[in-house]
Amino acid sequence: MKVLTSSLKYFMVQKLRISNQEAVQAIISGKVLVNGKKGQPGQQLQPEDEVSFNHQVIKEAKTFIYLVYYKPRGIESTLNTQIENNLLQALQLNHRVFPVGRLDKDSEGLLLLTNNGKIYDKIIHAENHQEKEYVVTVDKPLTPTVLAHLAAGVVIMGKKTRPATIKQVDATTFNIILTQGRNRQIRRMCYQLGYQVNQLTRIRLVTIVLGDLKPGEWRYLSSAEVEALHDHVSA
Repeated sequence: MKVLTSSLKYFMVQKLRISNQEAVQAIISGKVLVNGKKGQPGQQLQPEDEVSFNHQVIKEAKTFIYLVYYKPRGIESTLNTQIENNLLQALQLNHRVFPVGRLDKDSEGLLLLTNNGKIYDKIIHAENHQEKEYVVTVDKPLTPTVLAHLAAGVVIMGKKTRPATIKQVDATTFNIILTQGRNRQIRRMCYQLGYQVNQLTRIRLVTIVLGDLKPGEWRYLSSAEVEALHDHVSA
């Protein structure tokens, strides 16, 4: 999801139906404030910015919403109401948010939802290598060789996965930290090594952890969690 931005000058021209020259003059004269500070003609406006002209607000700051949801098995990670068991049906929210990434129908755990497209882009774009952590239970005992292959990378769909951090939990369960999110990646990796996944739970996305949430429960992120997430993805 791309965040659309425009320059302050362009915004003024479009909002007030004035010329480029008039917009620049208004800005450099100090009549236009962005978040309470004197604006610059070329500065890029973000959805969270407030703009005032002659002491009157002409663009309100958008309030961003962040929530973490324990997606149960059987719920589809989609807002499409034509698909049964979609997120809108499951969450029954009064505001519009979208999922940051997906969990397939048979998987469960942490799903971050927000209306902040900038955060979405920074987490989802593969080149940013943001961490996602899962607990995975398979259908038979793990071996050191299999764990080593999972850590080094497995060829799926014709391309080797990035190296991952692996920690064995018990005979059939392991913890894995990925820095990519290919379609059904963990299930495909395990299948290539002769295993079936019995349970797959995401417990962390970047700095956000599932914590004590139970399947079907959700909560808003605290201000500290939002700040930590912003700091991490902007580093």
